[in-house]
Amino acid sequence: MSVQIANRLLRVLRPALVGLMALAGVLGLTLAQTPGERHAVELTLDGAVSPATADYLIRGIRDAGQDGAELIIIRMDTPGGLETSMRDIIKAIMASSVPVATHVAPGGARAASAGAFILYASHIAAMAPGTAVGAATPVAIGGGANPLAPAQDETDETTEPEGDAGAQPARTAPRSPGSASEAKAINDAVALIRGLAEERGRNPDLAEAMVREAVSLSASAALADNVIDFVARDRAELLAQAHGREVTLDGVTVVLDTEGLSVVERAPDWRTQLLAVITNPNIAVLLMALGFYGILFELYNPGTLVPGTIGAISLLTGMFALSILPFNFAGLALIGLGLVLIIAEAFSPSFGILGIGGTAAVVFGAVLLFDSDIPGLEMSWPALAALAVATAGFSLMVARMAVVSHRRRVGTGSAAMVGLTGRVTDWDGRRGHVFVHGERWQARAGATLVPGQGVLVTAIDGLTLMVEPAGNDKE
Repeated sequence: MSVQIANRLLRVLRPALVGLMALAGVLGLTLAQTPGERHAVELTLDGAVSPATADYLIRGIRDAGQDGAELIIIRMDTPGGLETSMRDIIKAIMASSVPVATHVAPGGARAASAGAFILYASHIAAMAPGTAVGAATPVAIGGGANPLAPAQDETDETTEPEGDAGAQPARTAPRSPGSASEAKAINDAVALIRGLAEERGRNPDLAEAMVREAVSLSASAALADNVIDFVARDRAELLAQAHGREVTLDGVTVVLDTEGLSVVERAPDWRTQLLAVITNPNIAVLLMALGFYGILFELYNPGTLVPGTIGAISLLTGMFALSILPFNFAGLALIGLGLVLIIAEAFSPSFGILGIGGTAAVVFGAVLLFDSDIPGLEMSWPALAALAVATAGFSLMVARMAVVSHRRRVGTGSAAMVGLTGRVTDWDGRRGHVFVHGERWQARAGATLVPGQGVLVTAIDGLTLMVEPAGNDKE
């Protein structure tokens, strides 16, 4: 019987299986043919330079080399970001076996701060009309790293020269370093960008001015001052103008042949998108807060399991995000102090004072935890408001639980016996035995009692209960 059923199922499913095999063969043939085709790979850097974007670009550059791509195009629009992530991207570009062409596009895009360094590191540097590059002055952060500040903060003091503003760089007066650490960060950034400029045959003096003076350039000015190789409106113009140009790979001069190249766009995959979400400072702080509250709720209600499980996962995920982001230790200490104060509210009821202080400390710590001058590392006000409301609500819940528990009569220990009622089992003079709380106890009283009489426990002395007649049994 089972054999007949199997044969019937096979006859029904055979057309579907044949179709799937044919489709797999077509896909396999297509995939097998793709590496043999002349193609370029396009990656997208849209937003802050972060660990997520660095991971995406580094893997994209590596995979393009393994797939036999003839050119890597990085389509860029960034306000800047983390120096550590920027340096990782630059290392990948410098070590790439495939020429990298960075294109600041579309119109209105910018390669500010860290983006300027990446543009200088690329074998081919191009910009679309109406784009900008520059403002690469580094800003130190409390965690010890030196991320690069966004362009909007650096260009507030820039002055446009009279005449054709697009033909000349916007400059600020050179700013003197405020401390030894800031001077080290600036000099280190200058050395890096000058080295990149000299390696790629671009203007090193203007590159230095981008760091020291926060110079910003339009596309036409960048072309005139030898910061970029050409201006390209779109990808087709980029490939057309890159054709025949010479670049250096591992000390060997290579002539680019970009004519007829097909372009394969590789968008960020789920791993990059997930990493981008959890390394968002707002998400990281909220995950850590959720994790703390979930674990604490589990401790208050043992056996619930769900809050503790979600809390542990959230806390570990938030800690992972914090481990790869530069943060301020003072902000982290304030958050820790705030959580301690909230816990203390449960053991030392202060009518909400500790809870309010803990909420304020958590919110202030979140504000200070990340440098607001770094694009992609600022805490948003909605996230801070949500954190404040959640923390205040949790504090009120803890305070209420503490007040209710202190008002409730003792439920364990010897003190829990006081106030209970029972019955006399036997009595002799002022002493005897009573049955209270399911147990037989020795008892003393100030009056003579009789077996079966109801009694009220008024005190306890060692293992002897002090009792008196209960209710209507009193004389």
